[in-house]
Amino acid sequence: MSNDFTVKNGGISVETEHIFPVIKKWLYSEKEIFLRELVSNACDAVTKLKRLSSLGQFEEDDEAYRITVTLDKDEKTLTVTDNGIGMSAEELEKYICNIALSGAMEFIQKYEQGDEKSGIIGHFGLGFYSAFMVADTVEVWSKSFTGAPAVHWTCDEAGSYTLEGAEDRPRGTSVVLHLSEEGKEYLESANVRSVLNKYCAFMPVAIFFEDGSEPAKDEEGNIVPAEPINDTQPLWMKPASECTEEEYKEFYRQVFGDFREPLFWIHLNADYPLNFKGILYFPPLRSEYDNMEGQVKLYYNQVFVADNIKEVIPEYLLMLRGVLDCPELPLNVSRSYLQNSGYVSKISAHIVKKVADKLNSLFNTEREKYEGFWEDIKLFVEYGCLRDRKFYDRVQNSLLLPLCDDEKEFETVEEALEAAKESHEGKLYYATDKVSQAQYISLFRERGIQVYLLTGPLEMQYMSLIEDSKQCKFLRIDADIADALKGDGEVMENEALVALFQKVSGNDQLKVTFEALADTAVPALLNLSEQSRRYEDMMRYYSRGESFAMPAMTEATLVLNSNSPLIRKLAEVTDEGALENAAAQIWSLSLLAQRQLTAEELKSFLRQSYQTLGNALERL
Repeated sequence: MSNDFTVKNGGISVETEHIFPVIKKWLYSEKEIFLRELVSNACDAVTKLKRLSSLGQFEEDDEAYRITVTLDKDEKTLTVTDNGIGMSAEELEKYICNIALSGAMEFIQKYEQGDEKSGIIGHFGLGFYSAFMVADTVEVWSKSFTGAPAVHWTCDEAGSYTLEGAEDRPRGTSVVLHLSEEGKEYLESANVRSVLNKYCAFMPVAIFFEDGSEPAKDEEGNIVPAEPINDTQPLWMKPASECTEEEYKEFYRQVFGDFREPLFWIHLNADYPLNFKGILYFPPLRSEYDNMEGQVKLYYNQVFVADNIKEVIPEYLLMLRGVLDCPELPLNVSRSYLQNSGYVSKISAHIVKKVADKLNSLFNTEREKYEGFWEDIKLFVEYGCLRDRKFYDRVQNSLLLPLCDDEKEFETVEEALEAAKESHEGKLYYATDKVSQAQYISLFRERGIQVYLLTGPLEMQYMSLIEDSKQCKFLRIDADIADALKGDGEVMENEALVALFQKVSGNDQLKVTFEALADTAVPALLNLSEQSRRYEDMMRYYSRGESFAMPAMTEATLVLNSNSPLIRKLAEVTDEGALENAAAQIWSLSLLAQRQLTAEELKSFLRQSYQTLGNALERL
């Protein structure tokens, strides 16, 4: 630095005519936010006065606290009025004429102590100027609770203002917006009401909307007192012990417009250091066509901030519906803030723990009810287990496996493993389709072996997770099953039959073995290794219904049942044509019992069947 240069200190100045166009265009991404900001400021004015009253610095009268939003289409104005703390001329000039100077923060520092919750919503300053997004002129009329003279402030869209005394008026503040061409849509009552319902439905001060329409009357013609448009004590602000089941259901219907009953809900009330409240619902999802994306509404001190803040809820719980009130977050929170906030990460972890605790509690105390909605939540629980090992560790004892059983619907993983250890060396057998695999299911059922029904896109990964954590093995019932179905009897060996079935299958590499199976009515079973089965299921899922290549039949094993009279008879037949036709029929039936036939296989099977019928009729 040169020795002859004088160091200067100062502050950056911004000319009003330059900053106002920026405010109008870029202050908020949604124009409708202006009404939230003004009503939030009015709410703060009431909250401040309540605090001063509790400190003995203001003596309350009989007047109920309220905020009134008034639409005057003739005058093209929208007015927000409160009967809160009000402002003197000095305060108005200090807090409104200095952009972004926060009266809220100054109030909190002066009157709040320690960990006391102020309930102050916004920072009266920059948010106030969002009014110029829809107005070309804004007026403020105010009377301080101190009794200081009333004051009137007027400002145009260029930033030029006038501050003057006003005739006496009731305590509080009125902000009058003279709507511009950009804000003319808010001359429609429905649009104003829609914004109020969206952002202000649960603010802590009663809000009334007046649009000049005729007041409601009762049957006798008497005017019915107007009702506030908001609920000042939303359910999430109450202790869970004071909320009834019907209140939870009614709140769900009110907020989400869904008249189906939620499966269950979780009432959140986290204290220091997290400090947030909320209610999360598991909605019913019976159909694969149901919208699986939930809706979690984020609030800040009862003021609506945004829908579907995905950064707060783990992705595997995004089907949840509910509300979260997080006063530690900024009112105008950004996505980038949420993605990098340690506070948000702790909220997410807390929610995961509470969901796991709720699932365990329902399983332990209301198992029948829990089993009743397992199919609704199974996909999300399984996905959560795959994505988050901590979640799996918490809920592993409450995971259910559906059964292919007419008398019993579910077993837990632990119950299944206990039974498997006793009867079949820790192997768990499963089916993916009760209809097409009915023969196999019947074979296992006759041996007293449970078969689990595992369907859906996540089952392969889910089974692998359980196999790794529980040191067990899942086997599909049409794969590697000979040991489970073995019976008594001599196992035959016949190279001629091996060559015959290789010929009729069209696959000279087909592996053919003999086993003495317990069910003598089944001549043959076609097995494919479990690894190949899982590959086939994965390909079917990822093809999304489109055609895909079947696994090579060189990986398959045809098990011929030595105890079957058909196989025994087949070894004695000398008529080459009859022998080949019977073997082809058995081969097609073994295919059909395992999977759907291809078009060519079906044509061949039908020809064989017609020929067999013809031969049978000729012998009559």
